[in-house]
Amino acid sequence: MTRPLYLVGGLFSVGLGIVGAFLPIVPTVPFLLLAAFCFARSNPEWEQRLLDHPQYGASLRDWRTRKAISRRAKVTAIGAMSVGAAVTWLTLGWPWVGLSLAILAICGGWIWTRNE
Repeated sequence: MTRPLYLVGGLFSVGLGIVGAFLPIVPTVPFLLLAAFCFARSNPEWEQRLLDHPQYGASLRDWRTRKAISRRAKVTAIGAMSVGAAVTWLTLGWPWVGLSLAILAICGGWIWTRNE
């Protein structure tokens, strides 16, 4: 019963990861990590395909084995969140920019403190 649910969760996560590959504010790798987790419990062949992916596989394997994020990925993620906060400030203003800045501070701080 849980296997089909993990499969649906994995497919949904891959879909969100694909959206994140094209939209700068939506992350990609966290959704692919969730997809790999779900596929490990539902379809190990698809999990292996994610781990072997030429662009995202190394990031997924680094996180799985060492809980590490590359410096380039850290800078890119924090930069994208900063751009998102700036766009929020320019379009919505206060108090919404406060929410974006809080997300930047909390998530960006967490990302920056991970292993490289």
